[in-house]
Amino acid sequence: SGNMAEKNETDFILNYMSEVEAVAEEILTSKQHMIELDKKRQKSREAIRVLQKDKTSTKQWVCFGNMFIKMPSKETKLLLEKDFDQLDKEISETRQDLKPKLRQLRDLENKDNPKGFHLNPLTKEEMRAVEQML
Repeated sequence: SGNMAEKNETDFILNYMSEVEAVAEEILTSKQHMIELDKKRQKSREAIRVLQKDKTSTKQWVCFGNMFIKMPSKETKLLLEKDFDQLDKEISETRQDLKPKLRQLRDLENKDNPKGFHLNPLTKEEMRAVEQML
């Protein structure tokens, strides 16, 4: 029966590892998504700033997919601001989704690890670094 106990422990370790890996993967994907959204948000912010400075042009070329359309500056600015707000909302939602995943990872790390399989929980500095990204 010693073999059975070893097999159970091996299964436990493999399940535990794949669970940790799955949660970590979700966290990384969410963070990457937030970085992409933030880049887009920055571009919207810059474009709004450019439009605010430009007092001479009444129309702007705007790219939709693979088409360029000339639009009134006022409409262009409203469109960009709407885009900016939408990105802002999406970043907040992604951040909210990330919190339970981080808690889940922390719980997994603090769970009784199988013997001989010591996963070190994140250090205070690592945890702070993760939380600063939120």
